Amino acid sequence: MNLAQIKEHLKNTSNINFILPNGSMVPEHFHVTEVGLISKHFIDCGGTIRDEKVINFQLWSANDIDHRLKSEKLLNIIHLSETKLGIPNIEIEVEYQNETIGKYGLDFDGINFLLTQKQTACLASDSCGIPTEKLKVALSEIGTANTNASCKPGGGCC
Repeated sequence: MNLAQIKEHLKNTSNINFILPNGSMVPEHFHVTEVGLISKHFIDCGGTIRDEKVINFQLWSANDIDHRLKSEKLLNIIHLSETKLGIPNIEIEVEYQNETIGKYGLDFDGINFLLTQKQTACLASDSCGIPTEKLKVALSEIGTANTNASCKPGGGCC
């Protein structure tokens, strides 16, 4: 979800709920402690230099259980970040503290915001020899492609 999409969803809802991938909810007394622009400049294993940018929302729950962030307040925080930080309309990543800081994608089901799982991946799989699909070979087929060249003296296998 990008910034324009979350702003549109926030305009049409008053309560903000975030649901984790396991189905549990972020406690409703969460805070949005940061809205920022994260820039990652890196080189992948194939030697390609890359730039990635995401908007980061950091969610945090404290013991102030009477706190409830409403849509209007989050829209004000987003507007302030756009004005002061020049945040563009790009994808949002959400940080939330579980056992460790987790990074999630963001989706919306019409009522709740869904924190979606993110995965790592090789960005240069064509350069580093990783097959796109695991090769499946039966052990009984190994060495049977050319039975005349089986491993015997003069057979050419060594």
